[in-house]
Amino acid sequence: MSIFSAPVEAAPIGRLRLSDFPRLARRHPPVIAGGAILALLIILALAAPLYAGDPVNMDPFNRLQQPSAEMWFGSDNLGRDVFARTIFGARISLLVGLLAAATAAMVGLLIGVIAGYSRSFDNIVMRVMDGLMSIPTILLAIALISLTGPGIGILIVAIAIPETPAVARLVRSVVLGVRDRPYVEAALCGGARLPKVLWRHILPSTIPALMVQSATVCASAILTEAGLSFLGVGVPPEIPSWGNMIASSRLYLSIAPLTIFAPGVCLAVTVLAVNLLGDGLRDLFDPRAKRRR
Repeated sequence: MSIFSAPVEAAPIGRLRLSDFPRLARRHPPVIAGGAILALLIILALAAPLYAGDPVNMDPFNRLQQPSAEMWFGSDNLGRDVFARTIFGARISLLVGLLAAATAAMVGLLIGVIAGYSRSFDNIVMRVMDGLMSIPTILLAIALISLTGPGIGILIVAIAIPETPAVARLVRSVVLGVRDRPYVEAALCGGARLPKVLWRHILPSTIPALMVQSATVCASAILTEAGLSFLGVGVPPEIPSWGNMIASSRLYLSIAPLTIFAPGVCLAVTVLAVNLLGDGLRDLFDPRAKRRR
């Protein structure tokens, strides 16, 4: 192997063919299981207007009804269709989780790469990251939302900011382990400019760890959104959300248990799917981690 070429750190995911998926399923079942469940949830959420009904229509005369052919999961304390609200609530959880993970991943990647390669920048920015990590995520999110008011956009930012330091520290550790390798030094000695070296030799080494960490951030963001909505500082009450549903129905558990069990089970299944996908990606990118367990 030439010292000018970087070693392969991860499985060549981008070159997978359709015939490779049976082998991938046998060797890494969590990836297939988590990905399949998550894909099914996304499809059901996107297609919700076609089959789920109206999630905001209130019918007080039919409040707290048992499951029926018209309302599969019954109705809540305001007469709203629990099934429709559960399906539409998946949109909020998945949207917040995916966008918060993507935002934290992009910002953390930028900070981590620069901090890992620049010692002067590292000393300053890592102390800021340490300060952010010392603040509980949900408290920082509540503080930010209290200053600006509830909304999906500010909710995504409020969740992404506390998650960014963990991503930045992970990327920084990968960059610190890669920047002094022979192929990086050879590229610099050969006249390659620093941005090109970062793009071609250092940045690809961070992608496997970044993908696994992003799955963890996504699961955490989904739970944080549900917790904030349960506390009344998440999405506005008129928007169907699993946290809102659990909060508004907690007093009626003995009368209409599906009003809490339906969003609660969906929340648990979604987080489980994301965690399965993250664990499977870790084993896929680092087979040695699986053998050590």
